[in-house]
Amino acid sequence: MPVLKSLSFTALPKAGNDPVQMRRAKFVSKLEEQKLLLKDPNHVRSVQRWAKVNGERQAVTKQQAVRPWWKTDPAGQVVMSIKFGAKPIEFEKGKAGIVVPSKDKLPAVIDTLITAVRAGELDELFSQAAKTGSIGKARKAA
Repeated sequence: MPVLKSLSFTALPKAGNDPVQMRRAKFVSKLEEQKLLLKDPNHVRSVQRWAKVNGERQAVTKQQAVRPWWKTDPAGQVVMSIKFGAKPIEFEKGKAGIVVPSKDKLPAVIDTLITAVRAGELDELFSQAAKTGSIGKARKAA
């Protein structure tokens, strides 16, 4: 026991299963993915899924397309929308787009959004979007 006496002990920290922090981290990763898509238009996401191969369940890696969250209007102006699930988030009533002067300014806008997400500024919008959408809700049998 003399060796153990030289160590200091403490209680283990609780596992971090904070849903708000998990939502923020997931959204930041989606924004980072948009930055990668800006650099490389052919960027694809690799996801692991379980599939039956020769009658056995195995983890299979699949390629998944990443869709851009921005569009260019006929005037050459870039409009970016923030999507939660499949729906764009409205920042103000009827206004879901962020105006960007040009496509090369998009990385700065994405960095600003990442900073806002980490600061918790979009938490209220996320919770409203989660309430109105069917994200995470089980479908009822008819």
